[in-house]
Amino acid sequence: MKNIRDVLTKAKTIKKFTMAVAHAHDEDVLTAVNGAMEYGFLEPILFGDEKKIKEILTLKKYPLNKFTIINTNSAEESAKQAVRFAKEGKADVLMKGILETKTLLKEVVNRETGIREKELLSHASILSFPNIKKLLFITDGAMVLYPNVEQKIKLIENALELMRAIGYHNLIKVGLVSAIETENPKLVSSYEAVEVMKYFKENPLPNVVVEGPFAVDNLISEEAARKKGIKSAVAGDVDLLVFPNLDSGNVFYKTSVYLANADSAGLILGAKVPIVLTSRADHSVIKLYSIALAGVYQDGKVTTN
Repeated sequence: MKNIRDVLTKAKTIKKFTMAVAHAHDEDVLTAVNGAMEYGFLEPILFGDEKKIKEILTLKKYPLNKFTIINTNSAEESAKQAVRFAKEGKADVLMKGILETKTLLKEVVNRETGIREKELLSHASILSFPNIKKLLFITDGAMVLYPNVEQKIKLIENALELMRAIGYHNLIKVGLVSAIETENPKLVSSYEAVEVMKYFKENPLPNVVVEGPFAVDNLISEEAARKKGIKSAVAGDVDLLVFPNLDSGNVFYKTSVYLANADSAGLILGAKVPIVLTSRADHSVIKLYSIALAGVYQDGKVTTN
């Protein structure tokens, strides 16, 4: 895949999937959901204020009879019901609507009624830049605050599962981000990058190379890597950037979107179903791409299993 629209194109070829939307009474959310329906790959179930949902659908002139709406009286109820549908197999994908992330995640990780499958839930985004002829994957800019070495390994494993499921079968190049390219005992991101790299050298994965530390410029720009004399399979041609903490990943993501005109999509990984999680400030196109990514990912997981 070279552009985020390739994800949308692939979504049109998969089996139609069902998505539960928690607290769906938001114009951007419903615009994205309707767009996915028009492309033919989505059947939505909307949880939220039924009156407000219908008002938005009517205002946008979307066909009311094509939407399944389940009225709820609070964000907590929306989250609980949407997660229950995912747990019971009534929804293939879960989407965060106009509610706080912590409200939805509280239900996702509930020991008795939740849908967490892996030890670590993480977030991965894809970014499509006008001047780069490939997609960039990044983790984690939304979930794990300060991942330690073990958690960074799990971040990589979660993201690799996503990449494999959507069609990345050749060599995947993973770069561990820091501010420098050498190990420095005073810079946590640099020496933890070395530890993570050592782990994957001792426990190699097929068609995956993990290296670091790298400053971002040396991961993305062949010229920058060449000028610094860096010789690496990852330098200048990275596929997946692993950030040292949420701050750095989030700043990179939002700078990419708002200053570099990158298109994007984002998911929470590690649950029974993929969870579409974008910022409430993200416009409907980002939400549409994220829905498409979730469907392609889930379809790929089912196919490979």
